[in-house]
Amino acid sequence: MSKPFDMELFLGGMLTGSHATRQRHLRQARTIQNAIAQHWQLEIPWEWQQKHLIWFLKHCLAGRNEATRYYYLLTVRLLARRLRNSWAFNL
Repeated sequence: MSKPFDMELFLGGMLTGSHATRQRHLRQARTIQNAIAQHWQLEIPWEWQQKHLIWFLKHCLAGRNEATRYYYLLTVRLLARRLRNSWAFNL
């Protein structure tokens, strides 16, 4: 049996700011990870493509308020930077 993917270890070096900000990014990254795993069966971020993150932003955040979408967008950009991709995301 394999260990679950550790999002905190994955993003650890990328997280800056206050403790609350770091915890928010980790919580949102785990939410993104769970949604992509359920829909696309891709468990780890190294398997993700830009289309997976765009899908999350468009479909999973539909109906959410603007502030929530903005904070998730920041987390998605952080994930893309950690994956060393120059993907562009806009809402």
